[in-house]
Amino acid sequence: MFRRWPVLPIAVLTVLVVAAIFAPWLAPRDPAKDSLRESLTPPAWYAQGTTKFLLGTDDMGRDIFSRIIFGARISLMVSSVAVVTGLLAGVTLGMISGYYGGWLDEVILRIVDIWLAIPFILFALVVTAIFGQSIEIVVGLMAALAWSAFVRNTRAEVLVLKQMDYVAMAKVVGASPARIMLRHILPGVINTAIVITTLRVGQLILAEASLSFLGAGIPDPTSAWGVMVASGRDFLAIGWWISFFPGAAIFLVVMSMNFLGDWLRDYFDPRLRQLK
Repeated sequence: MFRRWPVLPIAVLTVLVVAAIFAPWLAPRDPAKDSLRESLTPPAWYAQGTTKFLLGTDDMGRDIFSRIIFGARISLMVSSVAVVTGLLAGVTLGMISGYYGGWLDEVILRIVDIWLAIPFILFALVVTAIFGQSIEIVVGLMAALAWSAFVRNTRAEVLVLKQMDYVAMAKVVGASPARIMLRHILPGVINTAIVITTLRVGQLILAEASLSFLGAGIPDPTSAWGVMVASGRDFLAIGWWISFFPGAAIFLVVMSMNFLGDWLRDYFDPRLRQLK
């Protein structure tokens, strides 16, 4: 069962979703509540630790466990909104590019090439310097990062599908290009889009954490995992848990999304299923 089905990735992602939805009820403490008397309290299994703070506290005395739970909400919200926006924009442009071809295809592909040539981290730093740090800016940056992967893969699928006999028959009976793309070609690219989405979500979570770590993402004191990792880098010698546990959460979620994406790719490809 563990070999045929992605049990562990789904379990990790289920915990992520549950934590994001029920964070106010699951978190034992207010993630923003600080107490300098309890700063740098070690995890509960240390002699100096306490069950009051299972994973310890940061330099401001805030509960690491509660902040990780609320951080799941931030990561899920940012990645979900960004990947849906990128999915809609990327699949639409990819279908238009592959179906019509010609100069329109050339223009769309050159736009994608230009965008991919721009260093994303540098672009994000410039945008943050101009507009400031906010969740809305981060969501926009993540959406801008997500769309390009959908364009090229969708275009490649459309170039094959538009040569199929059922598409030719739809043209013969007078179906409009919009109807052909929506009713006949779109169902054929959904599987590819789903696989890209799962792989892209993990990359977006990692990108959001990287921006927050560099100070160009979600501002402190918001309970974002990247912010938590960044806040603990000056205390690694005396408070390693501040950065370790949110970093472990990022690792588990990104790894689970990648494993789920690999499984979906194999599941939707009949040639790979036959090898099992």
